[in-house]
Amino acid sequence: MACIDLTRKNFNETLDDNEIVIVDFWAPWCGPCIQFAPIFEKVSEEYPDVVFAKVNTEEEQALGTQYGVHSIPTIMVVRDGIILLNQAGSLPADAFGKLITHVKGLDMDSVRAEIAKDEEDDE
Repeated sequence: MACIDLTRKNFNETLDDNEIVIVDFWAPWCGPCIQFAPIFEKVSEEYPDVVFAKVNTEEEQALGTQYGVHSIPTIMVVRDGIILLNQAGSLPADAFGKLITHVKGLDMDSVRAEIAKDEEDDE
């Protein structure tokens, strides 16, 4: 699957309607973002069952703010509507593959239980 562009209009729907979404927060003036773009595109072609999406932080500043993006590129990985990773920096292609394999192998019931436990502890 090719990368899709996310905006405020389709962001939540994309995350809600797909099992795994990997988001690249980037900007056209960002050198590291431009260097990372071909890697992101290549990996997207290798995993057609995963949605790869890009957010142009120049055009969608509210999304960057909402998700705490302070430097770019930032990679966000979402599975079943749960943000599993939100980290600044790019990834080499081989690390990307390992990350996707790890995310696919997660027991999401255990992840939800851990989140619920953490929320109880915070109360």
